[in-house]
Amino acid sequence: MDVIVSVKELVKTYPGGTVALRGVSLKVYRGEVYGLVGPNGAGKTTAFRIIATLLKPTRGSVVVDGVDVVSDPLEARKRIAYVPEEVGGYRRLTGLEYIRFIVSSFLSASGREELVDSVVEEAAELTGLSMSVLSGKRMGEYSKGMKRRVQVAWALAVKPRLAILDEPTTGLDVEASYELRELIRDYARSRGVTVMLSSHNMFEVETVCDRVGLIRGGVLMEEGRPAEIVERFNARSLEDAYMRILASRGRSSPQ
Repeated sequence: MDVIVSVKELVKTYPGGTVALRGVSLKVYRGEVYGLVGPNGAGKTTAFRIIATLLKPTRGSVVVDGVDVVSDPLEARKRIAYVPEEVGGYRRLTGLEYIRFIVSSFLSASGREELVDSVVEEAAELTGLSMSVLSGKRMGEYSKGMKRRVQVAWALAVKPRLAILDEPTTGLDVEASYELRELIRDYARSRGVTVMLSSHNMFEVETVCDRVGLIRGGVLMEEGRPAEIVERFNARSLEDAYMRILASRGRSSPQ
């Protein structure tokens, strides 16, 4: 299988001495949905920001689709669609204007300007929202669930080498979370888009991800297919397996 993301011995220490990542290594393969799972403060967002070229690591390396994200960030960004947990701004744009603006920017940077109209159309369809809502309401008027569908839709529709979705369902109700999970899983598998997503919801990643990495205190504790991890620790669920891992290694975070 082709490796799309290769992370080796990734360390990040922030000014003041806070260590967010402690030698994390992982690989993500083409067409895979990979979940980075752990509690708040585990290091998920820091890892994603480094992979997305928004932060530089203290040590270690990240290569996305053959491009080193530290030595050649501009080239790496052409391959990555990144949706952070909280997306600010653009409140005055309609949903359709927002999609066209983001899609145009991404495709222009990657030399695919001729695809803008078709990708905007596909992204609009993926949102599941009517054209009257997309073109008649501003992003500032959308519910959080609607905003997340628009943001995830463009990130998938541009068909990046890697789509990074940081906590895509945080704060959403049951129905909105379910619909967004279905969108991510079905699109990734039908179109072969590689996805990395973060979550602290164990049930969510069990239903969406092909493989998961369980992280806490900046340390990747276990990695594998959800069912394999559950079986490995003789657990009832991924959440139960996670708690058994903590019990076997001690609950305190690394210092």
